[in-house]
Amino acid sequence: MPTRWFRRSPAHVALAGAVLIAGLGVGLTARAAGASSPAVSSITASGKSYTPVSVNGATDDYHCTLIDPHVTRDRYIVSSQFFPNSPEVHHAILSLVPPALAARAHQADRNGKGWTCFGESALPIVAGNPFVNSGWLTVWVPGRKLDPEPVGTGMFLPAGSLVIEQIHYNLLQGDRPVRASVKLNTVPASAHLKRLAIQIQPAAPDVPCPTGVTGPLCDRNAALDDLAHRFGPMARVETSVIEAICGRNPADPPVGVSTTCVQNAAAGTKILRITPHMHLTGASMTVTLNPGTPEAKTLVDVPHYNFDDQRFNSLKTPVVVHAGDKLGVTCTYNPKLRQQLPQLRKQPARFIVWGDGSSDEMCLAIIQSVRA
Repeated sequence: MPTRWFRRSPAHVALAGAVLIAGLGVGLTARAAGASSPAVSSITASGKSYTPVSVNGATDDYHCTLIDPHVTRDRYIVSSQFFPNSPEVHHAILSLVPPALAARAHQADRNGKGWTCFGESALPIVAGNPFVNSGWLTVWVPGRKLDPEPVGTGMFLPAGSLVIEQIHYNLLQGDRPVRASVKLNTVPASAHLKRLAIQIQPAAPDVPCPTGVTGPLCDRNAALDDLAHRFGPMARVETSVIEAICGRNPADPPVGVSTTCVQNAAAGTKILRITPHMHLTGASMTVTLNPGTPEAKTLVDVPHYNFDDQRFNSLKTPVVVHAGDKLGVTCTYNPKLRQQLPQLRKQPARFIVWGDGSSDEMCLAIIQSVRA
């Protein structure tokens, strides 16, 4: 997934990337939810057929378009469901465009045609770590179906806001026309739910080719050059930024089948659930509060990562984050899968780095929390 916030036209810089397909039609239906429950309104968006496009030899297409949910009063999203309708869909992300940015969003959307949007964040990057405040409303990854938010919580959808929807198409699965759709179930803000936020914490993989496997792209610099060729010159900068965020030397990071990144946690929040995200060579992932200290607490442990079943992990006991707490994310990969999986074995051997492609890798903890 994450963020290509660097490479945009002026209109796109004002938005930076998010998720879905061109020509979306939006409908709003309501039903009574019972005398003691707020009425639930369903916002539906189904798009025209879109055919993924390969550029510069890439086997991935990130395409964004704009959805106007016609929300005239503040609401909360209480559940969502994305219907990919094709194996080409690698992931989908919906991100909030607040009313103040609506005009810029319409400009970027090019009269409903959408735009190419490698990366994650739909909002302008102001300063600091661009992964902290993602602007995400909901995420679909393989294995997700109906996705209810934790009881008593919701994602805030303010009146007059828009939604950017991004789909990552994996052309290793084909390049057939795709028609996806999404459904958001919402309730009025008068329901007084706790406001959810999504934070994303990355770590940069640096995985050498397995012993005995050789090729030009087994050199890290060559692999980074190839990444830049496929996704644009700033793809290499993005990888360096993530390395720096994690306290590494971007020119000479530690290499191996595992990667770890420890960052300051968001003080004053209560973590409710975490979704691990890697790509096709991901093997395992852990998320730890205050790693390496006597107070260390494992929040998520996924010993057998399955790309096709990226379910969220609800914490049995929500964890309150205090000032000075840190979060550590560790991912482990099996690079031999590049020679075994049908999607990858015809691809050239490569040193695996952070990248937007399905044949590249990521290490990302998608964290849902509320104010403590």
